Amino acid sequence: MEVRQVDGKQGWQWIVSGFLLFRRVPLVWILLCTTLLLIAATLALIPVAGQFIFTLLSPVFLAGLMIGCRTLERGGQLEMAHLLAGFRSTATPLVTIGGVYLVGQVLIVGAAMLVGGETMRDLLIAGRRVDENELQEVMSSSLSALLVALSLSIPLMMAAWFAPLLVIFKNMPPLEAMRISFFACVKNIVAFQIYGFILVVLTIIATIPYGLGLFVLVPTLFASIYASYQDIFGDEP
Repeated sequence: MEVRQVDGKQGWQWIVSGFLLFRRVPLVWILLCTTLLLIAATLALIPVAGQFIFTLLSPVFLAGLMIGCRTLERGGQLEMAHLLAGFRSTATPLVTIGGVYLVGQVLIVGAAMLVGGETMRDLLIAGRRVDENELQEVMSSSLSALLVALSLSIPLMMAAWFAPLLVIFKNMPPLEAMRISFFACVKNIVAFQIYGFILVVLTIIATIPYGLGLFVLVPTLFASIYASYQDIFGDEP
């Protein structure tokens, strides 16, 4: 399979293309993303298991939104039913991706807590109070743990970025899709760095007016994932 290497400026173009897809049917996009948020919030009410369940199902929901993006791009109508489209035929490999991602998250948290030391674990798990000296130790350990978690989370995210799309559009096995996704992100690391930086700036701007800008930014983000896939894996550049 050909994995294109695109110019760094395409990181900005993905966001622009995502916004153009959002602008076609903004109300439907907002309803889709709000529904997904409500599903996540409902599952979060289930202690521990709810977050695990949502992580497992996230690739399935993402696949449905990507199917909606392709339908919209080809002149069709984006519908609420697209949110569940991933459950129709490719649910098992998509849930497998979610499972691998979940295991990766658990291992990363474990590694971060291991680096953080016993004092940090006591503070997070047991809620034990600490004195001033211990607090300084915890702050230093927390920074190290954060750096470890971040350095491990980025490769995991890269492996999961394109994987659901490769499963639904290229009929790839889940583990192979995650491998290809990772190397595609590495090959286009400059574009993704620009993309990530711009998203951070836009997120800050979107949260200023009481977070109302997120109603535009979140759908644009989902649509930009499809745009990045089309740019790197699509039939046409």
